[in-house]
Amino acid sequence: MTDVTLDDTNKLIIEHLQRDGRMSYATLAKTIGLSEAAVRQRVQRLLDNGLMQIVAVTDPLTLGFARQAMVGLRVNGNLRTIADRIAEVPEVDYVVICAGRYDLLVELVCTDDEHLLDILNEKVRTIDGVTEADTFMYLRLAKQTYAWGTR
Repeated sequence: MTDVTLDDTNKLIIEHLQRDGRMSYATLAKTIGLSEAAVRQRVQRLLDNGLMQIVAVTDPLTLGFARQAMVGLRVNGNLRTIADRIAEVPEVDYVVICAGRYDLLVELVCTDDEHLLDILNEKVRTIDGVTEADTFMYLRLAKQTYAWGTR
């Protein structure tokens, strides 16, 4: 639970920052009709309570990470515990507990195929409870967006 409610104003702030995370407080305030101080306080509360993050999104290829993969894992045991263990691996940037063929989906960002092999062999498959790992290597990133808005 957080002490921040997602009222219409907070939702509007989030939607604007999803489109442009560098928007100034002054511009944001003018756009939504609040004072700059009020916008600054609301943004800080959203950040402090973990309701949003403002980050730089990069293309991993341009930073030397030539191999990305999604790994579908089947596991035995407590899904939350295993997901938490997987999330501790630095090369993992995405973990989701899901229903269907796989129990967990895990995205890996690696420098090359050898690095991917090391992560799978030494860090992922060795976690107690991991029984199967299907690896889907990315050939090209066709779309990546974080501007889905709010409800």
